[in-house]
Amino acid sequence: MKLRLICGVDEAGRGPLAGPVVAAAVILDPARPISGLKDSKKLSAAQRDRLADEIREKALAWAIASADLDEIARLNILHASLLAMKRAVESLQPAADEAWVDGNRCPGIAITCRAIVKGDALEPAISAASILAKTARDKEMARLAVIHPEYGFDRHSGYPTPEHLAALERHGPSPVHRLTFGPVKKWLSAHEILDQE
Repeated sequence: MKLRLICGVDEAGRGPLAGPVVAAAVILDPARPISGLKDSKKLSAAQRDRLADEIREKALAWAIASADLDEIARLNILHASLLAMKRAVESLQPAADEAWVDGNRCPGIAITCRAIVKGDALEPAISAASILAKTARDKEMARLAVIHPEYGFDRHSGYPTPEHLAALERHGPSPVHRLTFGPVKKWLSAHEILDQE
């Protein structure tokens, strides 16, 4: 009987004020277990990086996809996250027979899908996807930090920390900020930039 291939799916980057939202899909190999898989937020950056390498090496299949700033603005962050998840699942080779997704919503995909609340803490395949999505997004934010050093993206990954909010207030939004998100929108409104469009 053919092994039923189940992929875990998760995203990273719904809350930040800048950068893309990134999703990953992972089909683990039962013959090559990976110890230490858990919600990426419960791991240190070094643990995540080590596990991400092991996942890429041992998984039967993995894929990473994203939704960009325009898609986040056009669709809203929830639907952009679901789009990134759909892209990740559809990029898997071999394809999955079923998807288990962290959270309470499934992306519009052609295979059976289960939404599992706190799935990143409960299902190893979702934990693996959470780790790949987080490490890929952090790497992208570190790249953007080189281009826009004044915001400190490498330190907070675009989340609204006091440091980030202070930089936003001082410099205004960069080309990679999400213009529809509260603090960014507030700055634009205060500086009457939205009114001129």
